[in-house]
Amino acid sequence: MARRRDERIDHAVLAAVTELVREVGYPALTMEAIAQRAGTTKPAIRRRWASQKHLVVEAMARDRIGVVEIDTGCTHCDLVGHLEALRVAMDDPAFGHVLPGLVADLADDPELRERFLTEFWQPRREACVLSLRKGQERGDLRPGLDVDLVLDLFAAPIVFRALFGHSGLGPEFPEDVVCALLIGTGAGAGGRPGCERHRALRGHSASSQSTA
Repeated sequence: MARRRDERIDHAVLAAVTELVREVGYPALTMEAIAQRAGTTKPAIRRRWASQKHLVVEAMARDRIGVVEIDTGCTHCDLVGHLEALRVAMDDPAFGHVLPGLVADLADDPELRERFLTEFWQPRREACVLSLRKGQERGDLRPGLDVDLVLDLFAAPIVFRALFGHSGLGPEFPEDVVCALLIGTGAGAGGRPGCERHRALRGHSASSQSTA
């Protein structure tokens, strides 16, 4: 009869990974340090995870940094909230500082890359999809919108800046991204009306935040 896996070791190891990447960064992470911090051994860790990058993927998926469920009744506010959560997550060393090195390590491992997308990114996308669908129901967004494309367009500027560090991720950036995207995706998108809608949305967000 197979011996039952001790979940306490699993929790200790995953917590150790999160702590260590915040302290030393992803490139300096070692199995020795993880085992020591978790109070276990490298063989015990290797029996549970195929490699160190498998371990990091599971730790990141477990932490759910940047996953939020928002329903303010305002499409613009909800989308800004999702991007603000992603922006803050990218500033967290357990997320943003791990991503560049991990993405490089996943390049030659399509199976683990798919798992990373499913377990790590998919919960964030699904939360945002709910806000987009509700925006369509309110008439704020076009009914035939390509939701997958819109999600990529929303997240890409924040992820790109976090990966390459060529420009800042200030607190106003999520709203700038949402306003720019809503010009093209809103029910009244196109030409001059889109520009007017853009200005109105920015004003709405400012007034919403001032009364919150």
